[in-house]
Amino acid sequence: MLQAKNITIKYGAKTVLENVSLDFAEGSLTAIIGRNGCRKSTLLKTMSRSLFPLEGDVLLDGQSIFRQNTKKLAQRLAILSQGVRSPEDYTVRRLVCCGRYPYAGFGGRLTQKDFDVVDRAVADVNIVHLCDRPVETLSGGERQRAWIAMLLAQEPEIMLLDEPTTFLDIGCQYEILRLVRRLNREKGITTVMVLHDLNQAARYADRIVVMQDHRVFADGLPEDILTEELIASVFGVQARVLRDDVTGTPYYIPMESESD
Repeated sequence: MLQAKNITIKYGAKTVLENVSLDFAEGSLTAIIGRNGCRKSTLLKTMSRSLFPLEGDVLLDGQSIFRQNTKKLAQRLAILSQGVRSPEDYTVRRLVCCGRYPYAGFGGRLTQKDFDVVDRAVADVNIVHLCDRPVETLSGGERQRAWIAMLLAQEPEIMLLDEPTTFLDIGCQYEILRLVRRLNREKGITTVMVLHDLNQAARYADRIVVMQDHRVFADGLPEDILTEELIASVFGVQARVLRDDVTGTPYYIPMESESD
């Protein structure tokens, strides 16, 4: 189990996260949402050991990730940061092979077992036909699939995804979210993703965490979190919450005011 325990982070005198505690059950799919600047990504970076907290700790099965061997940790936990770029000359296969470096032997040498894992990863995200293409020539959705394949090649227990739908058109956004949910269900990978779309979070996540003012404001099931009161309080939007007839999940539509 991944746990954030009493995380506090400051930049100089400015507090950006304050006493944040969250547990992520094995095999769960969690969306973290909130207004811009509420430090959702900062929390995710801390849980991946990219940032060190001033106070508190991040535990993986009861052990601090900040005291664990880097390669061993990377075999269990993988992160896809927002806006990552691959080297210009990397093909999709070469990028996905990077996911095997935590397992590589002396000199970064990969074995046939590693290449077999890479083959399974590209097949799992349906990009076998793109393996020899330079990453820079891919569409936004194809590129995200390639990065997710790299994470799968790490064979992680946990995936952290920082706004995986950013800069994608609406069709690609839903394609990536369906992929993430399928991998979560089929492989049992504990998944935590930062999203900015409330309706997408409610549709694809088992649990929603709402951040506000550097803290956890709300935490629970989508049907308990996505309420008209919360949307007004956190996002300043008057909305009506309805239930999808097909999926049964809640969604909101903003209400127009008389002044609009």
